[in-house]
Amino acid sequence: MPVVRPADAVSFETHGSQFLSYVSPSRGSKALCAWQLTVPADLVGVAHRPTREEVLLVLDGELRVTLDGSHAALHRGDVVLVPAGSELRVDSGPQGASAWVTTTPGLEAITADGTRISPPWAA
Repeated sequence: MPVVRPADAVSFETHGSQFLSYVSPSRGSKALCAWQLTVPADLVGVAHRPTREEVLLVLDGELRVTLDGSHAALHRGDVVLVPAGSELRVDSGPQGASAWVTTTPGLEAITADGTRISPPWAA
């Protein structure tokens, strides 16, 4: 039975946030990627366009999501569906936040200057 415990998750950091990778092709998955995102207090994220759909489930704290120019404050239990190609920015509230993120393999993020990022937590 494939069980991944927190101690077995692989940690990555970028743009001030932590990404704990639990499920990805490099860890045996064929169709899914999943990680825990931890965003420190009052962080302003980097706008980007994911090339695959993503689902973010807020675990705790407050995430301030901007999706194609629309803003929403998300709290524990709230979910946002991020369509592929949409512009996404994730900021945090004064206590920071964490979320569970799920997508499919092959995800890339394209920043405003055209930089393509292939996140290792989704590889």
